[in-house]
Amino acid sequence: MDLPVEEWTSHILQKWSLLPKSIQVTISTAETLSDIFLHSSSLLQPEDEIFLKRLSGDYLVGKDPDAPLFYREEGNKKFQKKDYLEATVLYSKGVSHSRPHTEDISLCYANRSAALFHLGQYETCLKDINRAQMHGYPERLQPKMLLRKAECLVTLGRLPEASQAISDLESNFAAKPTLAASQLQILQRTLCRLKIKVQEKENLTEAFPAALTKAFEDVDLRQENKQISNASSSVSLCTDPLKGRYLVATKDILPGELLVKEHAFVSVLNPGEMPPRHRGLESKWDTRVTTGDLYCHRCLKHTLATVPCDGCSYAKYCSQECMQQAWDLYHSVECSQGALLLALGVFCHIALRSTLLARFEDAGKVMKLCGESSNRNICLPESKNLVQMLSYDLGGESEKKGKTVEAPIPGCDINGKYKNNYNAVFHLLPHTENHSPEHKFLCALSVSALCRQLEAASLHVFTAAPKTCRLKAVEAPALCPELSVWGVAMLRHMLQLQCNAQAITTIQQTGSKEKLITDSRQVRLATGLFPVISLLNHSCSPNTSVSFISTSATVRASQQIRKGQEILHCYGPHESRMGVAERHQKLKSQYFFDCNCSPCEREKQSSPKGPGREAFCCHACGALLQGGDVLSCGTASCTESVSRDHLVSRLQNLQQQVGMARKLLRNGKLEQAIQLLLRGQHDAESFLSAEHSMVGEIEDHLARAYAALGDWEKSAAHLQKSLRVVEACHGPFSIEMGHELFKLAQIFFNGFAIPEALNTIQKAEEVLLVHYGPWNDEVQELQKMKSCLLDLPSIPVGPNE
Repeated sequence: MDLPVEEWTSHILQKWSLLPKSIQVTISTAETLSDIFLHSSSLLQPEDEIFLKRLSGDYLVGKDPDAPLFYREEGNKKFQKKDYLEATVLYSKGVSHSRPHTEDISLCYANRSAALFHLGQYETCLKDINRAQMHGYPERLQPKMLLRKAECLVTLGRLPEASQAISDLESNFAAKPTLAASQLQILQRTLCRLKIKVQEKENLTEAFPAALTKAFEDVDLRQENKQISNASSSVSLCTDPLKGRYLVATKDILPGELLVKEHAFVSVLNPGEMPPRHRGLESKWDTRVTTGDLYCHRCLKHTLATVPCDGCSYAKYCSQECMQQAWDLYHSVECSQGALLLALGVFCHIALRSTLLARFEDAGKVMKLCGESSNRNICLPESKNLVQMLSYDLGGESEKKGKTVEAPIPGCDINGKYKNNYNAVFHLLPHTENHSPEHKFLCALSVSALCRQLEAASLHVFTAAPKTCRLKAVEAPALCPELSVWGVAMLRHMLQLQCNAQAITTIQQTGSKEKLITDSRQVRLATGLFPVISLLNHSCSPNTSVSFISTSATVRASQQIRKGQEILHCYGPHESRMGVAERHQKLKSQYFFDCNCSPCEREKQSSPKGPGREAFCCHACGALLQGGDVLSCGTASCTESVSRDHLVSRLQNLQQQVGMARKLLRNGKLEQAIQLLLRGQHDAESFLSAEHSMVGEIEDHLARAYAALGDWEKSAAHLQKSLRVVEACHGPFSIEMGHELFKLAQIFFNGFAIPEALNTIQKAEEVLLVHYGPWNDEVQELQKMKSCLLDLPSIPVGPNE
C-alpha cells in the first residue's frame, strides 16, 4: 500500500539483479539524489513502462457508463432489505461512475436521498435532492422526491420552506395530473399529513433553550509559539549533532495540555482494500465498502454522501467546495493518473502531491505561478528554484537586508521561524545513505515512470476538468521541461516518508446487534506529512499522545513533563506491546537508529525478566512456568514440567476457538458463542497467566455477548476482568484503558447501575480527556450519559426500606 504493488516491485528488483555490477556500484555509491535519479531513470525502458501500464490498467478509476445502473440496482436490493447504510454506499458508487447532467447521476442522487432520509440524515438528504434536481431529475418522478423534501424540512423545523414546498407540490398536482389514481391518493394523503405536522409545529413553543455557545478553552493553542508555528509556547525547538532537531518543555506541563495542533501539509487517503479488476471479484464492479467510499479525499471528513470528481470515479469529496479546492491544488494533475498512482503506492502519491503543492508556496519563492496560458498546461515547480533547494547546504547562509545571516536550524526561514510549509517538508531528512540501493532504485524508477506519464498527459490533462473548474484551470502555469529536477524532488520526498510519514488514524465504533454498547478500534485513515510533529523524537514510553480530527493532528501531554524535559512521541514500538529486542529491530529497520530511551536502557541494564504477561502457567498450582523448550513450574514445591510446543499448540487451538465464537457473535448466535467462550475461558485458566491478552480477549467477547442479551450484570463482570488485563498490559492511564472504561460506563448506564455508572464515567473522562481533549466523540457521549443520570428524579424510599 505504501510502496508500489508487488508485481512492479518484483519486476524492478529483478531488473536490479540483472544489471552489470559496474552500474550497480555507480548507483550505490552516488552521493546525491540527483545522481541516483539520473542514473536510475536512464535505465527505464519502454517495456518497463508497458508492464507498469498493464498493472495500473487493472484498476477501474475511470467512469464506466454501465456501472451506474448496476450499483443502483444493487443499492435498491439493500434498500428493500432496509439496509439503508449499505444502500447509501452503493448509490454513491453509482454517482461516482455517472457523468454530470445525466439521468444516471440524478437517479443515483435521488435514490441516495431516500436512503439518507431513512437514516435520519435530513440535511444531507436535502442536499442530495437539490443535486438530483440540478442534474436533471426526470419530471415524471419529481412528486415523490419533493414530498421527501417537504418532510425533511418539517422534521428540521424549517416551517416556511416546508410550507412553500407543500404549496409547490399542490400546484404540481393540479397542473400535471399525470399520476395514476392510486399513486395520487398516496401522495395526497402524505401531503395532508405533512400539512398537519406543520400546523402542530407552528403552535408549539420553543421547548429547549438556545444552544450554549461557550467554546472549550483548548480548541486552539492558548498561546502561539513565536519560534514554531502550530505549537504552544510551552515548547522550544533545539538541535543537537546526534539527536538532530527536537522539542523541549519551556515550563512544567500538566497531563492533557495541548502542545501542538497542526494540519497536515499533505495527506493522501488510504485506498483500503482495492483489488484490481478480475482478481477475486465476481464482477468488475466492487460492491464492498472501502475507506475511499466513506471519507472525503481532501479533508478526510466522514461522509455518507460523497460528491465525485467529474473526470474519474475514484476521487470523492464531502462537498462541491472540497472538490473544487482539490482540483485547483493537485487533482487536475492527478485525475488522469489515478490508476498509475494506485499501482505506485501511497508514498509515490504523496511525493507527487507535495511537489504540486510547492507551486503555491510564497515563502522562498519555491515556484512561480505563471499567468494565463492558452494551452492550459500544468506547471511543475520552477526548476531553478528547486535546483537551489536541492543544492541547499543545511549549514549554509542566507542573505537578509544585505547582511549575511546563518539559518539557525534546517527548515526554518531566515528569521528562524519553523513553519508548516514546503520549506520545512523539503528539509525533513531523506536518510539517503541508510536506504538500500535496491530500495532507492525502486523509488527512482517509480518516480521516473510517473514523470514520463505526466509529461505525456500534460497537453490534455484538463480535458476531464469539471466545467465549474475550467475557468480556474486556465490560470494554471505551464509545464516545466526539466522533469528531472521535479523527479529529484519527488524522489527525496519518497525516501523521506519511511521515517517521517504519519499514519492519520481514526477511532471506528462498532456496536452490538442492538447497538446498546460499542466497541472501538483504531484504523489507519490516511498518510500525511506534519512538519512540526516530525520534530518529535521517539520513546518506547512517550510523554505525549497524538490524535486526529480529519487532517488536523493534536499532541497532548499524557503525563507531567518537567521544564527542560524533551517532548517525546512513540513511533510504533511501545514497551507495553513488545519486548526490547523486538522494538530495537523494528526501529533500526524502519527508522535507522538504535533506541536509547529510558525504558530500553532500564530493560537492558536489569536482570533478564521472567516469562512476562504473555506467559504460560502451571495447571497444578497456577504459578508461572519458566524455561526454554521444556517449561518448569517456578514454585519450589511443585515439580510439574511441560513442553513449550505442547502449550503453543493449545494456545493456537484456543485462538481458533475464539475466532469461531467471534463469527457466531457477528451472526447473532449469542447463546452458542457464549458456550464456546465459556469453554475457552475454562481452558485458558488452566494454562495461561491471568494477564495474558487471550484471557482479556475472551472476557471482552463474553461482555459483549451478555450485553447483546441485555444481561448487564454479567456483561459488567466480564468486562471488569478484561479491564484488569488491559491495565496490566497498557497502564491505568493509557488510551486503551480509556476505551475499555468507556464501554464499561455504557454497560452500567444501560443496566441502570447509577453509582457504578457515574464512577466509571468519571474515570473514563479523566483518561480520555488527557489523550483527546473535550471534542472527542467518546468524551461527548460520556458527558451526555452523566447529564442524563444526574437529571433523574430521586426515588423516594419507603419507611420500611
